[in-house]
Amino acid sequence: MPATKPFAFVCGADEFLVQRAGQQRFDTLVAETGADEFSREIISGFAANISEVETAINRFRESVQTVPMFGGGRVVWLKDVSFLADNVTGRAEGTLKLVEDLQQLLAAVNPTEAAVLITAAPVDRRRAFPKWCEKNADFALIGGDSDAGGDALAGIVLAEARSLGATFAPGAIELLLAKVGANTRLLVEEVRKLATYAGDPSTSLGTGGATIEETHVIELTPNTAEGDFFEAAEAFFSGDLKWALAALHRHFFAGGDARPVISALQNRNRILLQLRALLDAGEVHLGPRGVDGLPRAATAHAAKFGEAAGEKSAYNIFTQNPWYLGKLASGKLPSLRRLIDNQHELIAAFEEIIRRPNEQEEVLRAMAVRCLTAS
Repeated sequence: MPATKPFAFVCGADEFLVQRAGQQRFDTLVAETGADEFSREIISGFAANISEVETAINRFRESVQTVPMFGGGRVVWLKDVSFLADNVTGRAEGTLKLVEDLQQLLAAVNPTEAAVLITAAPVDRRRAFPKWCEKNADFALIGGDSDAGGDALAGIVLAEARSLGATFAPGAIELLLAKVGANTRLLVEEVRKLATYAGDPSTSLGTGGATIEETHVIELTPNTAEGDFFEAAEAFFSGDLKWALAALHRHFFAGGDARPVISALQNRNRILLQLRALLDAGEVHLGPRGVDGLPRAATAHAAKFGEAAGEKSAYNIFTQNPWYLGKLASGKLPSLRRLIDNQHELIAAFEEIIRRPNEQEEVLRAMAVRCLTAS
């Protein structure tokens, strides 16, 4: 048996990443041991209460201690363990005692007889058992401690692209993260799609190489995060009237409604209002990684946003990604006066649409002309 530790322990904050890494590890163990279908077993570690924790651990004990029918080694995977998290079941005294029993069982595992794998997400790493596993197991922490960490997500995206022989052009990763958010499963699928498209010379955007450009992300990746990456919003705030009118026409030609466009424009305008005020006051400034000084400004002003200060919202600039804010400000950032006027125009457009529900495109086109041609 090639294992140097009695068992393997794979954990992380994100269930999808941990499950994928666990499947790869399980397949490797099966290949290394040559275990046939009678010598491998997968046991669910998901437990909603103490009774289910006990059932899972008992099944795992029986499997590990079972002698293979035809000799050789066994491969046992305790999969999707949920009772190591900081939740009601995980904190229960009965669960903690059962986890102690699990630790004793794992300490006695003979890796020459059974290759054992445990995957768990999420895991409260402050507790004794995960710390013990770090020292005594073939331990792997997947995706960092937080599935929402920007650096961890960027690492996931880069690793997936690398496995596909693809690279990202400057700004493309940040744009992808802003559009998709912290959904790792979708991020992985988007990277696969973008890598395939970027490497196909027959597509309209494909260049024949596997470099994923910002244009690929803009064209192909849906807006699943809380951002407002509509084409109409991008065009409007670029100051390009021709592009803005064309984007509005495409939106309505496809059967779109005015309300999501107005909402996107208002959300973007609210953020820009706050950003413009902070920049003008010298409390933040633009840097190579976006807007610098945001944490310091948040210390001074975040309390004004009330109890919902930590929830991502266009009403609160301090909940936004600094890189995203920097991207918004990197173009032609309107003056504070213009942004206030934009907000009034958007309110007036909404009221006008209520009066003229069958002329939504005309109302928004007229609004765009007024905003983008004003001095």
